[in-house]
Amino acid sequence: MAKYQVYGIGNALVDKEFEVTDAFFTQAGIEKGQMTLIDQDQQEALLAKLMDEFGLKTRAGGGSAANTIFAAQYLGANTFYSCNVANDETGDFYVKDLTSAGIDTNLGSDRDNGVTGKCMVMITPDAERTMNTYLGITADLNHNHIDETALKDSEYLYIEGYLVSSDSARHAAIECKKLAEANNVKTAMTFSDPAMVQFFKEGLTEMLGTGVDLLFCNEEEALGYTGTNNLDDAASALKKIAKTFAITCGAKGAVLFDGANTINIAPNAVTAVDSNGAGDNFAGAFMFAITAGHSWEQAGKLASKISAQVVSQFGPRLDAAQYPALKSEVL
Repeated sequence: MAKYQVYGIGNALVDKEFEVTDAFFTQAGIEKGQMTLIDQDQQEALLAKLMDEFGLKTRAGGGSAANTIFAAQYLGANTFYSCNVANDETGDFYVKDLTSAGIDTNLGSDRDNGVTGKCMVMITPDAERTMNTYLGITADLNHNHIDETALKDSEYLYIEGYLVSSDSARHAAIECKKLAEANNVKTAMTFSDPAMVQFFKEGLTEMLGTGVDLLFCNEEEALGYTGTNNLDDAASALKKIAKTFAITCGAKGAVLFDGANTINIAPNAVTAVDSNGAGDNFAGAFMFAITAGHSWEQAGKLASKISAQVVSQFGPRLDAAQYPALKSEVL
């Protein structure tokens, strides 16, 4: 039996969340609903404006794959996370966040000097999340950050689609995937964001290579990547690049393909306040369940339950104690 159920590789970003208005995006020239990369000067100016106008709502160690790993770990999986943060206060905060959750990592005290990446997460009253991200040192993620011993002793490798935006990180993800395949470790990947599909499709295709065992995406990403205009056609096209997949559809629930059958997962009705981290938590809960021996339908129900709870409160993930409580309601 593998030591780790999920080995993740992704960006390491400290999320700073703010409740904002739609008018703010117009004034600031920010495109709503997408992740946009910015430089350090832009990030510092935006942070000052957000702090002045709205005040900080929450701060948490984040990044798409990190949220997934936290969810899987809190539900009972053994996990490992490969990433890159600097030897600064924000990096210290990030490492403490991982290790206090019991997540093993490549990060130690010998981190490079630099600036740890930050993500300004702006939440509007309709619960939609908009992100402006300064990658900082996480853009330098490379093969040195891969722990081959841990990867070889894992059931699944989970790759974050956001890595496509950095040449160094993309190549690290590709190398990690090749190592997994060479050692009979299953591969999973998420598209992460519609903007990655829109602007980095060629790179995502390179990262997918000959395909993955499990793909996660939302409906918009599925349609955008496959160039289709309905979910049935998108699902048919995805079967060419993924042996199995899960497509989240927001308030409509989710559609799963287990390699033979299509499974529809009903939504959980909640009042949404913050969609940040919903898809990440869906993937983490789902991967916990299937590696723990539960059926795809059970995994989908748990993932739907967890992600619905995430959107009903602020922050990219739940408090640690909430995960096992929700698990007991489903499994």
